[in-house]
Amino acid sequence: MTKTLVIVAALLTAAGSARAADEAIEPDQPGIVESSSTVGKGRAMLETGLGYQRDNSDGVRSRLWSTPTLLRFGFAEDWEFRVETDGYQRLRASDGGGTAKARGWADTALGVKWHVQDGDGERNKPGLAWLLNVDMDSGSSAFRGQGLRPSLRLTAEWDLPRDWSAGVIGGLYRDSRDDGRHFVGGILGASLGWPIAESWKGYVEVAGDQLASNRNGGRSISAGTGVTWLVDRRLQLDASINRGLTKQTADWVLGVGVSVGF
Repeated sequence: MTKTLVIVAALLTAAGSARAADEAIEPDQPGIVESSSTVGKGRAMLETGLGYQRDNSDGVRSRLWSTPTLLRFGFAEDWEFRVETDGYQRLRASDGGGTAKARGWADTALGVKWHVQDGDGERNKPGLAWLLNVDMDSGSSAFRGQGLRPSLRLTAEWDLPRDWSAGVIGGLYRDSRDDGRHFVGGILGASLGWPIAESWKGYVEVAGDQLASNRNGGRSISAGTGVTWLVDRRLQLDASINRGLTKQTADWVLGVGVSVGF
């Protein structure tokens, strides 16, 4: 029994030491330019929060609350499986004729991320990752999209002097119009990050998460800023604010979030 306890204690000590040596988590939120890293084999990360959108266009005043959530699980060192959704949503829209309300669940997307290469600041080599997602028409009727909507994105991150960083993401998505016809649109975003204080970072970004012709939904482009606080190696808090730059984009989008690694 004593020998068994010694072995168990040694294993627990080794596991604790390995956990302590782990690098800090690198969440994908906030912002559209996602991290190029994966969570690592056998590890998981939960990224969730509360979002608020405010918009006034074409005589309609709308307010939307959501609970965006991303679950990441590493099934290999450079690969991860992803489940993503805007979660439970609550919409209120008003015009001269009255007010409409809707509540329910957003669609869910399944995907994978492949970390292609590590970044190297001295050689100006970015960290790279491919992301393949498929949005499914799984949500409540008020928030459900049409059919399966795949997307493919490439994200790149550069480590800059003085702990600054830069990121770019680009990709394509396939969606359907109300008449059932399919179309392909673009995704493009860029961000710049900098250290504020120990464990605190800020960023600014310009993001086009929907770049299509007017008959296919138009262009959704925004500019935003935010801050992250790495509470410890397994926990990050964040806050962000975005301003819509086109008619198809909500006037204001605010968010607060939490990311936890396991």
